[in-house]
Amino acid sequence: MITAHHLTKSYETPGETVHVLQGLTLDLADGSTAAIVGPSGCGKTTLLNLLGALDKPTSGSIEIDGLDIAQLSEPDAAAFRNHRLGFVFQQHHLLPQLNVLENVLVPRLAGDWEEPPTTTQERATELLVKVGLQDRLHHLPWQLSGGEKLRTAVARALINQPKLILADEPTGSLDPASTDQVADLLLELNRDQGVTLLVVTHNHALAQRMSRTFELKAGQLHTASS
Repeated sequence: MITAHHLTKSYETPGETVHVLQGLTLDLADGSTAAIVGPSGCGKTTLLNLLGALDKPTSGSIEIDGLDIAQLSEPDAAAFRNHRLGFVFQQHHLLPQLNVLENVLVPRLAGDWEEPPTTTQERATELLVKVGLQDRLHHLPWQLSGGEKLRTAVARALINQPKLILADEPTGSLDPASTDQVADLLLELNRDQGVTLLVVTHNHALAQRMSRTFELKAGQLHTASS
């Protein structure tokens, strides 16, 4: 699913070049789960942005599902993100003026989808039932708990039936019990739908639930000790 080789990312700042990723390699099989841990500022979000075609590497290659995403034009990268990826972020990025169901449907507004709107809405409702939000369909984001917002974001990430979910600190604002519930949900989706799951996290309890854990340090990934 993911093959990244000799990946580098540098930023030019006044007086110096900051090297964030330095010859990084990552191979992740289709349908697998993995976590990336490391201290703040080590480049975890930078790596996730590269894998999500939100940024381009300074050098190196990234193939996802057989597609060289580093060479995509911006329109093609946008189509790739819309059709093949699901994103889950710590801050959720729910639109405050839309209710839960409408937020889940937002990714369908782009991408020239041919599916009838009623079919899409039925699938969105089924996803929200699956994540336990059947009683929150018409609630606005400010009426939700942190865990409910995250579950809404997970349902939104799945509405386009992606093959890969990228999650950036998904449990950063949750208590331990809610973190366990979210981990259960993500792993259930991986098991039942075959979605490949890559999680960036500071939470070692969440990381240990994944089949593989990597540590990002000195710009490279290393297999983390258990």
